[in-house]
Amino acid sequence: MMPDDMSRPLVRGGGAGGGAGGGSWGLEATSCEPGDPLIGILGTGDFARSLARRLVASGYHVVVGSRNPKRCSSVFPEDTEVTSQVEAVTHADLIFVAVFPEHHSTLLPLKPVLVRKTLVDVSNGLRMNRAGPSNASLLADMFPESCVVKGFNTISAWTLQVGPRDGSRQVFLCSDHHRAKNCVMQICRRIGFVPVDMGLLSSALDVENLPFHLFPSWHVPVLCTLSLFVFFYLYNFLHDVLHPFVKEGKSVFYRMPVETLNTTLPSVALVMLALVYLPGLCAAFLQLRRGTKYRRFPSWLDRWLTRRKQFGLCSFLCAALHAVYSLCLPLRKSARYALLAAAVRQVSDGVEDAWVDEDVWRMELYLSAGIMALGLLSLLAVTSLPSVSSATNWREFSFIQSSLGYCALFMATLHTLLFGWDRAFQADRYHFNLPPTFVLVLLLPLLVLLGRVALFLPCVALRLRRIRRGWQKNQHVRFTRLNDGVEDVSNV
Repeated sequence: MMPDDMSRPLVRGGGAGGGAGGGSWGLEATSCEPGDPLIGILGTGDFARSLARRLVASGYHVVVGSRNPKRCSSVFPEDTEVTSQVEAVTHADLIFVAVFPEHHSTLLPLKPVLVRKTLVDVSNGLRMNRAGPSNASLLADMFPESCVVKGFNTISAWTLQVGPRDGSRQVFLCSDHHRAKNCVMQICRRIGFVPVDMGLLSSALDVENLPFHLFPSWHVPVLCTLSLFVFFYLYNFLHDVLHPFVKEGKSVFYRMPVETLNTTLPSVALVMLALVYLPGLCAAFLQLRRGTKYRRFPSWLDRWLTRRKQFGLCSFLCAALHAVYSLCLPLRKSARYALLAAAVRQVSDGVEDAWVDEDVWRMELYLSAGIMALGLLSLLAVTSLPSVSSATNWREFSFIQSSLGYCALFMATLHTLLFGWDRAFQADRYHFNLPPTFVLVLLLPLLVLLGRVALFLPCVALRLRRIRRGWQKNQHVRFTRLNDGVEDVSNV
């Protein structure tokens, strides 16, 4: 059985000096500054121990309230006072309530000594609470004369123990008491975290639900990716596997794990990449139609615009998997048998040279365009990382994500066109009277590219630029150019 790191003392050395009857209240951390609040912690669990360690390391004097101080004193830093709950909250100015919400009622005997004290509720529920009330609101109802602040519930004990560099730095805070919230914000900054003001205590329910969110911005992109994958996989199965079996009695079901999958992945990747840039075009044409930029987009378009990054990363994943599968195609036994069979037929037919210039050029151009598309898509994915995007200014980021993004879409579309070549005009390619997969895939990317070209037309581009600089059709805003080169905007 592996040892539990959380059961060991957070700081090597002796235990705290406190006991059941209180300890030496003259004990102070050597780096404490005048005016620092004495911080109390109610609770002795993993979170309380990690929080005490972080606070002591930041120079705060910490006192821990426990129902059994003697048993718990050895697992806290030696500069921490471990005593009874009553004595801890009596001397502390600010108290972290690090107990489970179902045990908040056990703190009611402390109500008289908690008057005008700041209580920081760090609790979370067992599951997402959509109806309310929040744990912090219930705690505020129990202690109406205390200042309740909700916060630190999104930070794990491990993050507190190893430091914010290995976890999220954001600490979401809300309270109805401005001074109490500001005091907690100062503590956040001093121990290395970034406080985020969420407003009044009525926002506590949203703060408590944050740890239960599972990739909230990814639901629609992932669902869209899976839906497209299922559609194109079934379509390819019907077109390339089931058709030979029904029409010719030929069993090619071995294609399902690799070939059919490898045909599906680029289809999903290209459509998802087109869905990255389609909402921007919709927004531009909507502004052109309205003649103003001051009207809000529909909610569905607004959500789509905010999830373009997730759509792009899903596209990159499918494209990368397609590249790996393509490299593995020659390694299959079926590919080797097909190559040997073709060589035998060539010898039996007396063909000495099977070289076809058209096929050679098509394959060379097809692979080159695919490599360029994957390279540009990789650049977009890397640039979307927060550490990389923060190192670029807005013009650089916009150039990569917009200009190079459209280049990636163009190269991926060209890659698909070269794959199709003249196959779209061959009747035997329409199995069950259904067009080849690449014909369906090309519809949306070509529409997006044509829409982008339309926005480049001088008359359209000029009008869109004026709208985005404040011109409104209904108010007849007129732009004039002054002699000193400064643009003036006036209403007629």
